[in-house]
Amino acid sequence: MTKAIMIQGAGSNVGKSMIVAGIARALTRRGLKVAPFKPQNMSNNAAVTSDGGEIGRAQALQARACYLAPHTDMNPVLLKPETDIGAQVVVQGKRFATMKARDYGKQKSTLMPHVLESFYRLAETVDIIVIEGAGSPAEINLRAGDIANMGFAEAANVPVVLIGDIDRGGVIAQLVGTHAVLPDNDRGLIKAFAVNKFRGDVSLFDQGLDEIVNRTGWRSLGVLPWFADAWRLPAEDVMDISSSEGGDFKIAVPKLSRIANFDDLDPLSNEPGVTVQIVEAGKALPGDADLVLIPGSKSTIADLAYFRAQGWDIDLQAHIRRGGRVLGICGGYQMLGREIIDDAGIEGPPGRVAGLGHLDVTTHMTPHKQLSEVRATYTTTGDDVRGYEIHIGRTEGPDCARAWLNIADRTEGAASENHRIMGCYVHGLFASDAFRSAFLGKAAGNVGYESTVDSTLDALADHIETHMDLDALLELSGEIAG
Repeated sequence: MTKAIMIQGAGSNVGKSMIVAGIARALTRRGLKVAPFKPQNMSNNAAVTSDGGEIGRAQALQARACYLAPHTDMNPVLLKPETDIGAQVVVQGKRFATMKARDYGKQKSTLMPHVLESFYRLAETVDIIVIEGAGSPAEINLRAGDIANMGFAEAANVPVVLIGDIDRGGVIAQLVGTHAVLPDNDRGLIKAFAVNKFRGDVSLFDQGLDEIVNRTGWRSLGVLPWFADAWRLPAEDVMDISSSEGGDFKIAVPKLSRIANFDDLDPLSNEPGVTVQIVEAGKALPGDADLVLIPGSKSTIADLAYFRAQGWDIDLQAHIRRGGRVLGICGGYQMLGREIIDDAGIEGPPGRVAGLGHLDVTTHMTPHKQLSEVRATYTTTGDDVRGYEIHIGRTEGPDCARAWLNIADRTEGAASENHRIMGCYVHGLFASDAFRSAFLGKAAGNVGYESTVDSTLDALADHIETHMDLDALLELSGEIAG
């Protein structure tokens, strides 16, 4: 009989995604067939799945921890913010609607059948499902119609382990406070807790653990020390994007307001010869950058206006005059062109917007979303490139004659005449070691990025095995009755 356990957090960014990945790899190494599951995720960092849909990037990493290909059933509802009050709703991998937060709040309960359908279908293929919640169950104002935390746990009758984050302080209040505000039924679903991100001597928190146990009645599964290599794994939350000091070759990345698929940066941050500088709003693009990388965006036209509002368009012109290189990926590629035409109003009011004008291409926004895994070759060296496309819009123009990727029966990308300004729609291309080395030249250190991710997942599993009571977790996990 398949079992399940749900990992929820006493707040956002307490490390749920990482803990689920570590548990998944640890249990897989014990010989169990494991799958990850997250009923509802909110992220613009998405992954393309083997069945042609999209899910949150964290669930793709968790699937990798289980040695599984990512599948849409692992994250049946994905919310991709487009504005401060609205998001694109993706259900079982496909675009369902674009809704304002208030409207989604009224409709989300109608998605529970889709969530449960994916959950039970996934359960037919594995021994145990490790489920990740979203946000915090203490947000009792969101409990009605909830599909992400206790609403799902109740519907599927799944036991819950609650995670607190001691690094931000107040972990006793996080856990005991959650116990205090939850209604009785929800409180009863929580069987245990664990504390994450401890720095120093764990024994110093023994009295704190006793207080939590005494005040909640929940079982302690342990205290997890700070996992120093977490930065080596792809980040999902935009709050986790940070600069990295690695070497003399500097890549400047303007942090767009709707930045998407920023896992493109992870292999670069892992390169010892490369410094990745994330440029925050209000800061100038550094004058000593070798490469300016304009990343993907969930709302290209809005982020193009944002780019200009920071003065980055002027900084970019100066960078190009100095002979610097520029790469635009997906939305960044679209911004580099001469014009973005959105006559159908895909991203907002219908209209046409002048691009930055550094590539002689034009983008036409279209309703169709391109979702595909990509295998290509880099035309300059013939090196293999693997990645994925996840975008709307079609880009054409004279500079596409200098496409620099060959994908089966088509070419992809565009380049200026001197090849110092380039763009393409392929995400994840820097994870291909040979391409990354060729593109960066002498800055590359030939680090095997994919092997680094796998070794870090193994180290995370060791960390979980050492500091968390997995035997107790398995004992607490419930059988799926659906």
